[in-house]
Amino acid sequence: MKSDDFFLMRSLMFVPAHNLKLMESASTKNADVLLLDLEDSVQPTENKPIARANIKDWVESGRFGNKKIFPRVNDRESGQLLKDIYQLTIEGVHGFMYPKAKKGEDIYFIDKLLETIEYEKEIPIGTFKLIPLIETTAAVLNAQEICKASSRVIAIAYGCEDFITDLGGIHDSAGQSLFTPRAMIAMAAKANNVVPIDTVHINVHDLDELEENLKIAKILGFEGMMVLNPKEIPLVHQYFSPTEEEVTNANEILMLAHEAKKEGKGVALVNGKFVGPPMILSSQKILKKMDLINKTT
Repeated sequence: MKSDDFFLMRSLMFVPAHNLKLMESASTKNADVLLLDLEDSVQPTENKPIARANIKDWVESGRFGNKKIFPRVNDRESGQLLKDIYQLTIEGVHGFMYPKAKKGEDIYFIDKLLETIEYEKEIPIGTFKLIPLIETTAAVLNAQEICKASSRVIAIAYGCEDFITDLGGIHDSAGQSLFTPRAMIAMAAKANNVVPIDTVHINVHDLDELEENLKIAKILGFEGMMVLNPKEIPLVHQYFSPTEEEVTNANEILMLAHEAKKEGKGVALVNGKFVGPPMILSSQKILKKMDLINKTT
């Protein structure tokens, strides 16, 4: 299922799963996806079993309601991955964010691990989806391969801080060091019909800077963003939701295109512009997303 038809992913909020206060807060917020973290924010290692147990308890007791749940598991070299996956392949968990994916082989590995567990637990094969986290130079260069490695992959997300460290570059205020990898990730995702998710905005209290980042993200083709603070969600949703004008134009384009086809004209005009197949496809996507938002929110 490589489609955004089933998962609205405008905002994906990280929540350290060992912190009950933050879990409680997250359960009341309107993020589209909760990334319940078992990895970087859960330290020391002794907290990881606590985090796993918290996620299992909260999901099974229904405390997250209908929210989409994607725990961020530990990577395959951590010694924690099998424990994370085995304990959390449960009803109410929709999939997993996999960190430090460097190549397609990493995703193939976790795909087969999930398949084995699904088979053992008598869960339909392919139930649990994957969002690989692209956070190294190798991963950016292998983004297409990562997208193709498993039909479970529904999105790829960019982790800029680890990428900059790996690159040995500088996270400059203008975002020059991030522009090329962001563009490459968005293109790789769209080329493979998966959803591109932009990197977190580190300065969570600077909403003006967030808005500037969102403008660039939308231009590049991203459809969602990972967030660290609930105060970012309204702006993120604003930029990754169709505007009223976009919905109106999309409806008009499809109506006129339909009428032109019915009358045998072949071509419709909207505001003096010819309506070609790309505009029709774009309009269909806008209305599909709006329909999903209306159903989900």
